[in-house]
Parts: sequence; C-alpha cells; structure tokens
Amino acid sequence: MDRFKRVAQLRTVDDLRAYLAELGVDLPFDEHVESGPDAPLAQPCQVGDRPIGNRLSVLPMEGWDGTADGRPTDLTARRWQHFGASGAKLIWGCEAVAVRHDGRANPRQLMINAETWPDLARLREGLVAEHAARYDRTDDLLVGLQLTHSGRFARPDADNRLKPAILYPHPFLNRKFGFADDYPVMSDDEVRRLIDDFIIAARFARQAGFDFVDLKHCHGYLGHEFLSAVDRTGRYGGSFENRTRFLRELVEGIRAEVPGLGIGVRLSAFDWAPFKPGPDGAGEMEALGGAYRYAFGGDGTGNGIDLAEPFAFLDLLYALDIRLVCITAGSPYYNPHIQRPALFPPSDGYQPPEDPLAGVARQIAAVAALKQHRPELIYVGSGYSYLQEWLPNVAQHVVRTGMADFVGLGRLILSYPEVAADMLAGRTLARKRICRTFSDCTTAPRNGLVSGCYPLDDFYKTREEATLLQAAKARAK
Repeated sequence: MDRFKRVAQLRTVDDLRAYLAELGVDLPFDEHVESGPDAPLAQPCQVGDRPIGNRLSVLPMEGWDGTADGRPTDLTARRWQHFGASGAKLIWGCEAVAVRHDGRANPRQLMINAETWPDLARLREGLVAEHAARYDRTDDLLVGLQLTHSGRFARPDADNRLKPAILYPHPFLNRKFGFADDYPVMSDDEVRRLIDDFIIAARFARQAGFDFVDLKHCHGYLGHEFLSAVDRTGRYGGSFENRTRFLRELVEGIRAEVPGLGIGVRLSAFDWAPFKPGPDGAGEMEALGGAYRYAFGGDGTGNGIDLAEPFAFLDLLYALDIRLVCITAGSPYYNPHIQRPALFPPSDGYQPPEDPLAGVARQIAAVAALKQHRPELIYVGSGYSYLQEWLPNVAQHVVRTGMADFVGLGRLILSYPEVAADMLAGRTLARKRICRTFSDCTTAPRNGLVSGCYPLDDFYKTREEATLLQAAKARAK
C-alpha cells in the first residue's frame, strides 16, 4: 500500500497529472468542472420515450440487511432513500434481488416473489418520494431493479455455507472455493425452469412499479457464468450462440409476459483469472499452466483483454432492442482489484497489485471502446469511487467526449448520499464524507454483519456492528 500515493494527497491538477505520468496511466480529466443547466453532467438523455434528467447513475448496492424471507428492513429503506436523495436521475437496479431462495448470495439478500413484491414497491415509493422532496421533478427519474441468481456464489441459508449452482466445472474456482470437480452442474431443464422464475420475477417487478429490470450478467454470478461456459455441453454452452441463449430466452419471455417493461443488462465486459495474496500480501494471479479459457472478454493469458466477444454481445443487445447497458468487470470473489479499485482491501482480500487508478482507467477505456463499437446503446460506466476528489473532473470529461453516457456511483453513495447533487451544483465536495475505499462495507458482510460505511457514516459508527467489525478485523490481522 505504501507504494502508492493516496488520492487525497493529489491536491492540484499538476499533482494529479504528474502522478499519472509517473504511473504510466492514461486517465483523462477536465481541469475545470462546469455547473448549471448547460454543464455536460446536467444534460438529459433520452431512452426510448423516457427522458433521464442528468448523466449520473446510482449503481446497485446490497446491504446484507434483509430478513430471512427476503423482505427489506429499515436499514434497506434508509439506503434506498439515500439513492433517491443522491440527485442522480438513473437508479440502476437499486440492488441485486434474487428471483428465488436458492439464488441468494447471502441469507439476508432480498427476494422478489408473490409475498415480497409489495415490500419492494414500498421501497421504490420511498426512493421516489425522497427524490421528489429534494428536487423539482421525478418524471425524468428512471428506477430499475436488478434480478439475479448467485449461481456459484449462492449462500442462501442461515448457516452461510456455499451451496453453489454451477454451469460447468471450473478447474480453478472449484478448487479455490472447495468443491470437487465432479460437483453436479445444472441441467438444461433446470436452466429452463430458472428462466421461468426470472420471467415471473420480472412480472412482480412491473407490478411494484419499476421502470426496467437489469438481467445481471456480471461478477461471476450465474448470468455471467453462462458467458464463459465454453466447456459446457447442450443448449447453453460451447458456442457463443449457446452461451447467450439464456439471455435471449429471458428477453423473449419477459417481452411476451411483461410487455412494456424496460430491460437493461449489467455486464462484466472483461474478466481475468483468479488472484490470491502473494508473499508480500499483494495480489498475484493463480498459476495457470497454460491458456485461461474461462474469462469472458479475456485474451487467454489470464490478465489481458480481448473485446471481440463483448462486441458481439453488444451487437446482440442491439438486435434484441436493449439499449441500456451498465459495464463493469471481473468478480469481487476472485479478482476484486479489477472490478472495485481500492487502496484498502477487505480483511480477507489481498493488497492491490497495482495503483487503483490503473484499474479505474482500465474500466473507463473499456467502456469507451465498447461505446465506439456500438454507439447506439446507452452506457453506464463503473469503478469511479476511487477517484474521490477528482471524480467530477474525470466524470465530466468522460461524458463530454462521449466515452460513456452515464457515470455510475457505487460505494461513494454510502458515505456521501448527496454527492451527485453537489457535483451538479458545482459545490466543492465535502472531503470528510468522501469514500476512501477502506472496504469496511465489504469486510462487514464477509463477517456476517450488515453492510454500511462504518468509518464515515455516523449512523453506522454508533451501531453494535461497528464494535463487532473492529474485533473481526483484529482477528484477521
């Protein structure tokens, strides 16, 4: 960690420019950030017949704070109200919501079904009401719900044990997470039944008032695993056509059963091989012993990018008349530094093997390349929280030059809910509220606690979990 400067140390444009040059990182930014109705980040964006009022988006964030039967709690409602308070006009997915019990990533993940959808409707209503109380209008606010099955990373029950649903035996991930290479894979019939469950969930999302659903294809969860299922036989593996059949059948079913509901896709546009802590604690790639076949958007080396198949995936989205796409990368379970650049890893993670600014720049460049390939789509970028004070400068440049249509805000919203409003108003960001990527929001749930910004949010600082979190971190050391 001491190898890298903290972003807070980069106080001037010259400081930032010199440090990027020292790193050899190409991270474009504007020296001056505009405000007012003519500012790049304040421009509306038309999606079909719906205007979206500005170019900032809230990314999906779970709190591990639902009930055993998948309903929200007061903590969930508080987080969603903060989404509405943010000032962003695109709320991408709110958070990952499982379409059935065995697809939950943790025993507290929300579910959507016949019993819970009214609770989700009230969550959405609270979000919109908070937005209406602070801003002039809500007819330019677009709110989606992310639908998911956690697949290989399912932990649905109170024992918090992995109970994976997998599509193929992954020679590295099977070993890394402790199940045998002959662990059973989902059959094609089981996949078909899961598709039916997604379609039912989409119907409930529409009843709950959401404008669109995000059919999650990222971060190693089941939708993403289809894209790397090159060794799977049958209708859902092998060829690119088969590996995207899950998405095509989902879209066909939702369009038939829930007409008028918007559809978006959050996509890990590239992936790398699993990483582990090296001798000095910094992440290093697992020894592969040959080409790495299981990274969608990878080049076979395990830590390189080839966007040929992601380009084809975007072409498919265009053909399916899906215009909303949110781009991310990798997985928090086996290579988090490329997905969520941070200076301080969670207690069970590894130290960053590169300056996190390199990870931010990598994601921004990938989105720009995807946008150039298929400019008809509407792109939301991810990975921006690590930029801290410099986020407005980079965000404005990215949107102004057409590298992306929206800048997504994730962890930063937990510590600083109104950050989008402050950016749009031209206010200097409140330094004491800016996320410094301490990763307590991840370490807490890894230890069975609710997620939140324990270092900066007074609400979480004073909860019992804050003491339990510090004890867990001490044990990890």
